[in-house]
Parts: sequence; C-alpha cells; structure tokens
Amino acid sequence: MSVEDRAKAIGKNVEGKAQEIFGNITGNKKDQAEGQAKQAESAARHAAEDAKDAVKNIADKAKRAIDKL
Repeated sequence: MSVEDRAKAIGKNVEGKAQEIFGNITGNKKDQAEGQAKQAESAARHAAEDAKDAVKNIADKAKRAIDKL
C-alpha cells in the first residue's frame, strides 16, 4: 500500500470517528451511522491494500526463487 493510500485511509478513519463522536454527543443517529460507515470504509481499504501487498510479496519471493535456478 502506498504511503498516500494509507494516509487517506487513516484520514477517513479519523474523520469517521470524529463524526461518530459528534453524533453521540448530539444524539444525531445519522452522524453516528455515517461515521461508522466511514470507519468501515477505511478498514476495507486497509484490508484490500494489505492483500495487494501480500500478493506482491509472494510474487517477489517467487521471482527471486526462480532467479536462483
């Protein structure tokens, strides 16, 4: 995951947490739900990028193993 993508996901998580807290303070269910949704989106972005990183690492290891032959 690029540093930029990870920063965006972290920003989305912080934004969502702030919105959820604001909703909790004001009793606004819509803000609570939207904040939680933003946090879930952030978690999904992290998971997708982590999966991409894992596949890339496996491919790199396979290439190095082939190069040794």
